[in-house]
Amino acid sequence: MAASFQDPGPVTFRSRITRNGAVGNSSAFVEFPHDLKELFGVGNLVPITAVFDGRVPYQGVLAKMGGPRPVLVVRKDVRAALGKGPGDEVEVEVRLDDSPRTVELADDVGAALDAGGARAAFDALAYSHRKEFVRWIEEAKRPETRRTRIEKTCAMVNAGETRAR
Repeated sequence: MAASFQDPGPVTFRSRITRNGAVGNSSAFVEFPHDLKELFGVGNLVPITAVFDGRVPYQGVLAKMGGPRPVLVVRKDVRAALGKGPGDEVEVEVRLDDSPRTVELADDVGAALDAGGARAAFDALAYSHRKEFVRWIEEAKRPETRRTRIEKTCAMVNAGETRAR
């Protein structure tokens, strides 16, 4: 059953970009200073669009990650566009994103999923997992690498596996 969100309209806040330096591959994030349940009607995983410093757009989720407050990931490409990193302050405007989360498949990827009997399982994956598989495939620089990644995607999806970030 899909979550039923309430839309509080735009929510703007300032926060410092944080990263856990003790963990090598940790993500950078900002803490969201409000209660998700009060604002959005659900306690976790709120789909949002955001704009950082009034100019850098982002689509993601507000999520509880074990800390005292929900967080919003600040991807490397967003930090580069901002020219900011951990320790820097940003202004963030978030809005509830109720648009469908779709992932566009290149023809070769769709054909391979169909031929490998993996299309239904792929389509049933959470948006973030579908997006990660497609990103991984599209980042391949050589055609051979792309083909290998497409084959691995079909095998992983059929095995019920996802790509770790």
